[in-house]
Amino acid sequence: MKSYLPVLNNISRELRNGRSIYDGYIRGWGIQFGDLREQVRKDPLYKQALALSSGRTVVSEDNRINIFLILRFFLDQIGGGDIIEFGSYRGGNAIFMAHIVGELYPGTRVYALDTFSGMPATNPKIDAHQQGDFGGVDLNELRRFSAANGLYNLEFVEGLFEDTAQSVLKRAQNIALAHIDCDIYSSVAYSYEVVKAHMTGGGYIVFDDATVSSCLGATEVVESILIRRDGLNSEQIFPQFVFRSGLNQARP
Repeated sequence: MKSYLPVLNNISRELRNGRSIYDGYIRGWGIQFGDLREQVRKDPLYKQALALSSGRTVVSEDNRINIFLILRFFLDQIGGGDIIEFGSYRGGNAIFMAHIVGELYPGTRVYALDTFSGMPATNPKIDAHQQGDFGGVDLNELRRFSAANGLYNLEFVEGLFEDTAQSVLKRAQNIALAHIDCDIYSSVAYSYEVVKAHMTGGGYIVFDDATVSSCLGATEVVESILIRRDGLNSEQIFPQFVFRSGLNQARP
């Protein structure tokens, strides 16, 4: 299918401060002010992936569309790599991503990490969520559903991130997209710290909840660790925070 991304002739394609201003505008402006929502909703691949994930995801439509655009039009520009999701709940977004990359990038794997029994202990000084939120998932049913739909590139990894992430990252390819969707400060901070050394050059680090009113812990991680400590600049702030890993050289 021919690309339906907007063309912004007034925006430079040079990299600036570790991000592609042009790419960020295409997706963010295109969703918020252009017609990308409508274009994506008509995309057959998007519709297939959405149907598979129906009833299993709480990711907002705009965030899901943004992830779809990254996978559909941008991931092949950075040389490939696997995908990891920190916080999968009922697995809907992982299923969504696994179907897309299975069609576009054979061999790419999606690792979906969660306790699948609810959030660990939270910090009431910064987190609105409480221990046990987003629990009650039937992991065996989720795995059966995934297998029945041919998603053999998708692996659900049960347990605390601190107990599972490092072993997953050791056997994964470099990570092309890290979707951090775990809401609370400690989990978001750990997810970023553990994955950053495994990102492919130009890889996408996507924070699902850092702009959500009930997730100021996630916001604080972005502010204090990525922006202030690591000096990163976001490629998108709408519909979600998107950062790029190691994108420091201007394009030829």
